[in-house]
Amino acid sequence: MRIGVPKEIKTQEFRVGMTPAGVATLVARGHKVLVEKGAGLGSAIPDEHYTAVGAQIVPTKEEIWACDMVVKVKEPIAPEFALMRKDLLLFTYLHLAAAQELGKELLNRGVNGVAYETIEPTPGDLPLLTPMSAVAGRMSVQAGATYLERERGGKGVLLGGVPGVKRGRVTVIGAGVVGSNAVKMAVGLGASVTVLDVNLKTLAYLDDIYSGRISTQYSDPLSIERAVVESDLVIGAVLLPGARAPRLVTEAMLKKMEPGSVIVDVSIDQGGCVETARATYHDNPTYVVHDVIHYMVANMPGAVPRTSTYALTNSTIRYVLALADGGLEKAVATIPHIVTGINTYKGTVPHAAVAEALGVPFTPFKA
Repeated sequence: MRIGVPKEIKTQEFRVGMTPAGVATLVARGHKVLVEKGAGLGSAIPDEHYTAVGAQIVPTKEEIWACDMVVKVKEPIAPEFALMRKDLLLFTYLHLAAAQELGKELLNRGVNGVAYETIEPTPGDLPLLTPMSAVAGRMSVQAGATYLERERGGKGVLLGGVPGVKRGRVTVIGAGVVGSNAVKMAVGLGASVTVLDVNLKTLAYLDDIYSGRISTQYSDPLSIERAVVESDLVIGAVLLPGARAPRLVTEAMLKKMEPGSVIVDVSIDQGGCVETARATYHDNPTYVVHDVIHYMVANMPGAVPRTSTYALTNSTIRYVLALADGGLEKAVATIPHIVTGINTYKGTVPHAAVAEALGVPFTPFKA
């Protein structure tokens, strides 16, 4: 199979869909890999590292998108729509619940879109989302701590405090991969941490491993409001695979927060769990509503591309190989749970949550 790896064009996105090690694995299996010139430079991977393992460097996007399969990081954006064609196999993050226009383009053009974020071997297990969620969860606390600084517009709170001064208060909404990594970083900085979730087993696990150093609360509207209003930093870490994130933090709650507080909504890829959320980019990452700083970057791991690119390929390469070796239909026969990643197929949507988000009929996958 011919596999294309394009240069990402989303604003301030420096990751690339495959490392040289991933390319070498594909080439060893007899596949041809085309990499767009300069695609890896943002992740400190020069073109010669790809050619050294058998990739062909090509100068144009048209050559990449003419391949049988395109492996990306972020969802295609408007300038790439015209490059998509019928029966193209696209393997990338799609986040269609927050990208209605892209969803329509994929369906109208007959693209077979397989999304990293909805591949689910068992309920709640999202192996291709996990590495980037871990990165984003850890970065969320870094970003929040930075924007709490007075020179960045924050209230001037140091999360760890100092002897004789109370610690900063951090609330994490959602205790999945993003949330648990955010908790780890916040605890490591010495903050006073509260985490909310509806999964009592997860809360019990976190309470156990942190030996009472964090506060765990069942997530309901009253407990969320109480925790948010009292916080210096709020991390939104809510995920419903394939579906739009629920709006758990309301504008009314924001009005009660202290001026200069910060909200980092990591679920912005799926529409955000904050009522006032709108996606931003690394070159202009924040805006202010009711004197609360909103950090809403939809591709947070793109700021640390060296780490993120290698972590992502480590997780995706198994599936890339299956798709390349046999095509989509045979890949599903080989690894049945790949079917959970299929968001669009021959003009239909075989993922129930994605279909609901796009407002189109759900059509079960049939090879």
